[in-house]
Order: sequence, then C-alpha cells, then structure tokens
Amino acid sequence: MHADVADGPEGGAAHWLTTQDGTRVRVAHWPTGGRGTVLLFPGRTEYVEKYGRVAREFGARGFSTIAIDWRGQGLADRMLDDPLSGHVMHFSDYQQDASAMLRAARGLGLPEPFHLVAHSMGGCIGLRALMEGLPVRSAMFSAPMWGIRLAPAIRPLAWSLSWGLRAVGLDHRYAPGTSANTVVGASPFDENSLTSDRDSFDYMVAQVQTYPDLSLGGPSMRWLYEALKETRALDARPSPDLPTTTFVGTDETIVDVDRIHARMKRWPGGRLEVASAARHEIMMEVPATRQRFFNAAAAQFLHAQEVEPA
Repeated sequence: MHADVADGPEGGAAHWLTTQDGTRVRVAHWPTGGRGTVLLFPGRTEYVEKYGRVAREFGARGFSTIAIDWRGQGLADRMLDDPLSGHVMHFSDYQQDASAMLRAARGLGLPEPFHLVAHSMGGCIGLRALMEGLPVRSAMFSAPMWGIRLAPAIRPLAWSLSWGLRAVGLDHRYAPGTSANTVVGASPFDENSLTSDRDSFDYMVAQVQTYPDLSLGGPSMRWLYEALKETRALDARPSPDLPTTTFVGTDETIVDVDRIHARMKRWPGGRLEVASAARHEIMMEVPATRQRFFNAAAAQFLHAQEVEPA
C-alpha cells in the first residue's frame, strides 16, 4: 500500500487476494476500532489509497475499515492489454471480488458486525451483493450508480452501440466521449465534477501523479453494456429489508439521480439525504458535508447493532 499518499490511520496494510476465477485483486485494511468493520466498496477508477482519510473518519468513530481494488483498476489485475481502459467481462465478476474481500475480512479477524459503505459503481456492486445475502447489519450509499446519467436521446444509442460492438468483438474500445485520459486530474479544479473541496481534489490528484499505476481512463464499450444491463436488472428487483441511508448531491452529474430517488422511495425504512451544493464524491466533499455523512453512518451502524438481526 502506498501509505505516503493514503494519509490513513497507523497500522494499515494491503494484501493480495485471488478470486475464484484466478484474478488478483487487492484489499487494504485499517484495524482502527472494535465497534465493527466497514466493508468499503469504491467506485469505478478508484483504489484503496483514496480511502485512507475515510478510514480515519470511521476510526475516529470506533470502526475498522477494509477497502478493495476491483478487478481492472488500482493495482488489481487489469483486464486488457491497454491498462487504462476500464473493462469487465460481466458485472457479476465483481461479486467474486466482493466474496474474496469478505473472506479476507474474516480471515484478518476484523471486528464484526460488518456494515457496507458503497460509492458510485460500488453502489451497484453493493446493491447486488445485498440482494445475494452479503452479511452486513446496515448499508450506506454515496451517489450510487443505480443508473448512468445519459441524455434521453443518447440512451438508445448507448445500448445499441455497446451491444453491437460486443457482438463483433470490438467492445474493448473506449465508450464514446472517453479515452485513455485519466478521470482524476483531467479537468482543472474549477471544472471538475467530483468535489467542490479544493483540498480533497488536490489529495486525489497528488495520488495519481505520484503513482500513475493507480490511474484509469474511460470505460470500455463492454463495461458500458454490462453496466447498463446490470442497472436495468437491479431496477426490476425489490429493495432489501435492511437499514439503509443514501446520500446524493444536488450538483451530481455522473449517476442517474432519478433512479436513486425512485429506489429509496421503495426501500423499506430507507432514508435519502440530499446534500446541497455537493458533487459526486460525498465522502470527499467540503468538511460540513463529509461530517454529515460520517456522523449519519456511525449513528446508523450503532442503531443497527442494537437491534437483533432477523
């Protein structure tokens, strides 16, 4: 683990894991508290070091944290010869990564109960994992990718083009409008869609500048097709009966906000928190927004732990 750029709590460590299909992924854990453990599911392009400060926040509230590099990003195995292309063969493959992460959390003796914290693409993976029985007591979502923000006129084209290129073996190509240019640092601070907090923005940029092998560019057409298919499949299923809070910013431009509102309206006991003037990275927004998220998470975790699971 590149602890020098993670700025995480003392005592953190990273580990290689091998999934059921032989893919090598990476987890990092920070054993900072005995109240329980956060299973942190990052978003597309992300890596464990990005969550060092997040682990500090949870540690200050008495919780340990374990995060993962999904296949195709961070220091996990990349899926194509072009290492900057965000690619996956099937979205269900990410569930193998999640299973390996859960085994690692138990093997490392991290304190239970477990709680899910999932951001963006991790929110899509996390929702599927919950539906398949991920053993957590509660869940927190940050700008979950339960749909991809596309203009209505573009959506049919995205479906047909991604399916067509998959059928002829050209789905390794970058999705329209994207390239090998990395997401973090591709735009100056004033134009970025991730955070309105300058310190957090500089933190993310410094990480990929110091260790370029953490970087990832745009998604492949295969990833786009699989993501569209998975979000549509999940949308047709009921929400799990689990204490859940979802945060989304009013300035969100990456994921489909309507899908988030619709999902939370039909989540038994679920709560939606809208953060004013916040962009995509809720956990890396201005201090007031960050603290609102982490305080809500800790309160939910502790309340969920007071109630015996069904």
